[in-house]
Amino acid sequence: MSLVRVQNFSISLDGFGTGEGQSHDAPFGHAGERLHEWMFATRWWQPGGSSGVDDAFAQQYGPAGFRTAGDRIGAEIMGAGKFGPPGWHEDPKWQGAWGPNPPFHTPTFILTHHPRPSIEMEGGTTYHFIDASPADALETARKAADGKDVRIGGGPTVIRDFLAAGLVDHMHIVVVPILLGRGVRLWDGLEALEKDYHVEAISSPSGVTHVTFTRTGI
Repeated sequence: MSLVRVQNFSISLDGFGTGEGQSHDAPFGHAGERLHEWMFATRWWQPGGSSGVDDAFAQQYGPAGFRTAGDRIGAEIMGAGKFGPPGWHEDPKWQGAWGPNPPFHTPTFILTHHPRPSIEMEGGTTYHFIDASPADALETARKAADGKDVRIGGGPTVIRDFLAAGLVDHMHIVVVPILLGRGVRLWDGLEALEKDYHVEAISSPSGVTHVTFTRTGI
């Protein structure tokens, strides 16, 4: 059965999935890379990295780290804010922040109010720009995924919208022990979300906590 997944999504203790003041030079705003340092330290990310619980969770993204989407992911959905800094739609040459061979290697659907022609990248990634509701975007992505799972890649606003619509089957959230104070929060408006999921939490020696949400009944 095709599932909808969120993987390796980091938030601060106060619930922010990105900081304030996002720009070309600061994709996560004032948060910098602090939300993702746990990942950078793993063997999944770099040779010689850690091989503990953080690495075990990171490996679930794909068998070769951030360079492949993994065998079970057939399509990706992300928000305009993840694809580029504010105003990227005004630059016809902007092709995302990941270079000519992005790490997704699947059809990737960008939710934007400024659609443009699709862009075929190296390695199997093709960016499609759509103005659609979560349900309609998922229907489109599932057709492209050809029976495989669909990943909701972020940012926090997009994940929150898919959660609010009841469309996420499995979610892995990494709670990082920092306080950002400002930015974009994940949990706003999702009161009692946990009632629809089996929730497990595992603490890591690095200080982060891995929280998984699996929809009841799947």
